[in-house]
Parts: sequence; structure tokens; C-alpha cells
Amino acid sequence: MSLAVWFSLLTASVVISFTPGAGAINTMSNALNQGWRRSIWGIVGQQAALIVHVVIVAAGVGLLVSRSEFLFTAIRYAGAAYLVFLGVRLILATPVAPASDQPIAPDTREGHWSMIRRGFWVNLLNPKAIVFFLAFIPQFIRLDEPQVPQYLVLVATVVAVDVVVMWGFFATAARPFRRLTRSSRGQRTLNAIFGTLFIGVAGLLVLLH
Repeated sequence: MSLAVWFSLLTASVVISFTPGAGAINTMSNALNQGWRRSIWGIVGQQAALIVHVVIVAAGVGLLVSRSEFLFTAIRYAGAAYLVFLGVRLILATPVAPASDQPIAPDTREGHWSMIRRGFWVNLLNPKAIVFFLAFIPQFIRLDEPQVPQYLVLVATVVAVDVVVMWGFFATAARPFRRLTRSSRGQRTLNAIFGTLFIGVAGLLVLLH
């Protein structure tokens, strides 16, 4: 991959990562409820799903999904259902901080693997991501050159950019509101906001073809 092509890939990756979506909402929610540092675990799960998407496209399975109305619709509705589940769970969640504005106790924190799994499924259950990579990858992969090194550079670039944007921008942007999580009322308000956002993204996933 030439330097010019890589810079184009880098620019495209930055634009894509800054586009708000379920991953950004999940990252901000984690930063608020679990803390900025611990939000990295959800981002790790999201990157694992991103790698799976690239592998799916590279293996040709993505083309099958994009051409099969049944498979595409099934994955789309599964993704929307999962986002609705996350949204409702957030809205109905019981605040863990007492009304006296004490910080959240360490033993009430969500486990690393739970955050990784949630981040993974949030990103994976999005068939439009597969279709997007079907259009995205051919712009940067040359068929007359070795494939594996090009895919490794592409994955490394996309993942590195997304981690920086998610952790450095979206998670950081949520930090000023962290104080709201130190009261039961603040947690309910934030959970309602992010739960509604999850449900809204689910609606867009279903309604926008």
C-alpha cells in the first residue's frame, strides 16, 4: 500500500469514526456509568467486531449477505432488537449511587468481559457495516499486490483511528457529565437519555434501507 493510498485510508477512517452511531453512544454511556478509563473495554469489543466485519468482507461472505434480502433483513432486525434491549435495560436500570451523592462503589462496576461482549454485539449486529466495508475496502486494496499485508495495514489503521476517536473524543466528551452519575436522579436522567438514543438508533436501523 503506497503512502498516498494510506493517507486516503487514514482520512476516510477519521471521517467514519467521527460519524455518530451505536458505537459512539455505547462508548459515551460506558464513560458515564463506568468511568473514562474503564470505557476502553467496550471500545475493545467494538474493535473486535470491526475486525470480524473486515474478515467477513474479505472472505466473500459479506457479498452473500448484501445480496440476500433474507439474511440482510434477519441481521438488521436482530441488531435493532439488541439495541432496543440495551435501551430498555438502561431506562429501567436501578441507580447504584445513593442519594447522598457518594461515588459509585467499585464492587458495583460492570465486569470487563461484560463490557467487551456488549461492545462486540453492538457493532457486529449491523449489516450496513458489512455493506459499507464492501464499498470501502476495494478503494484501498489492490488485487495485483499481496492481499494479507494490505488487509493488515487496513485493519490496523481503521482500528487505531477508531480507538483514538472513541476514547479520545466520545468518551472524553462525556467526562464533564460524570458528576451527574454520583446521584440517583442524575443516573436515571442519563440512563433515560442514552437508553432513548439506543432505541432511536434501532429505529433508524429498521426504517432506513
